[in-house]
Amino acid sequence: MSQDIVREVTFFLHSILMGIVITFAYDWILILRKLFRHGGFATSLEDLLYWFVCGISVFYMLYRENSGVLRWFAVMGAAIGMFFYKAAVKNRLVNVMSTCIHKMMCLIFRLIQIVLKPAKCLFLALRRFVRFLLARLKKVIRFIKKRLTVFIKNLRMVLCKQ
Repeated sequence: MSQDIVREVTFFLHSILMGIVITFAYDWILILRKLFRHGGFATSLEDLLYWFVCGISVFYMLYRENSGVLRWFAVMGAAIGMFFYKAAVKNRLVNVMSTCIHKMMCLIFRLIQIVLKPAKCLFLALRRFVRFLLARLKKVIRFIKKRLTVFIKNLRMVLCKQ
């Protein structure tokens, strides 16, 4: 085979691989969307960033492989790669990975709750004790205030008589 044909076939295979990688990356964005729900603005911003990165990576591949010239069989190769990836994987990757990550996150949060339970109990007991002390302090302050009021009244009476 001629060296030019080998280079063109390699370029076509790289464009198929680029289509697979682009679709795989978007599946990870879908996984993150299933795990963390967010509004339309954040989704649009994610998509804009995704397509910007994809455009740069495709342009880089075209520049490196074909001196920046757009060849329609490269576009077709990327589309074939996307189609084969979606036909082989479908939405199984998104469903399985989001479920696994969700289960792991639940397990981690549960372990954190178990580890922090003694600290929570200690905090609640300390809070109850501080409230008790504040209530006692409030009663003591009220008692002292009453005693001072009585003392001031008696002092006025003594001073007024003289």
